[in-house]
Amino acid sequence: MRASLVIRTLNEARYLDELLEMVACQKTQNLEVETVVIDSGSTDGTVEIARRHGARLTMIDKSEFSFGRSLNRGCAFATGDILVLISGHCVPTDDGWLQALCQPLIDGTVSYTYGRQVGDDNSNYSERRIFAKYFPTDSKIPQEGFFCNNANSALTRDAWQGAGFDEEGTGLEDMELAKRLVEQGHAVGYVAEACVYHHHNETWAQVRRRFERE
Repeated sequence: MRASLVIRTLNEARYLDELLEMVACQKTQNLEVETVVIDSGSTDGTVEIARRHGARLTMIDKSEFSFGRSLNRGCAFATGDILVLISGHCVPTDDGWLQALCQPLIDGTVSYTYGRQVGDDNSNYSERRIFAKYFPTDSKIPQEGFFCNNANSALTRDAWQGAGFDEEGTGLEDMELAKRLVEQGHAVGYVAEACVYHHHNETWAQVRRRFERE
């Protein structure tokens, strides 16, 4: 079975090298891994970092970009049975992240998983509290409802092909898809053991814009 990591990027050079190094360190159980980067016009060396790590690279023009459209193109470009979605500024906390995130999909327990997110020493206190609220220490497989977050998630190719991400929304394409999948009889699972550091390093103005968008 193959897992394809699909990483959306726009000027993610600050953490992408660390992310791809941790991807290379993952310990899996007979899971073939490929990495796909879909870039929307980086100018900071992101593309060069992706190539150096052997990632398969594809592009989307800024004029066409939406979160859902970018992911759909990245997933279509990928070849895996499992589509692992991770932000270019998230870094797995250990070498068991990938297997933990994919295992409920391999077992057929759920069709969509998402993992825990934690801050680092530079994270705003308010953001740490948000992470603690929405990403607790205990797993729930399956969970009730359709909360999900594509900064650290995975879904089966069959589930994605049957629904696809909405390409018109300004954000929350993860929960929009999860809601439709749940309505179709699929289940979503939260995997606390699949944990990443989520680095935002945003100004308060950027935080506000992100919350308004979502």
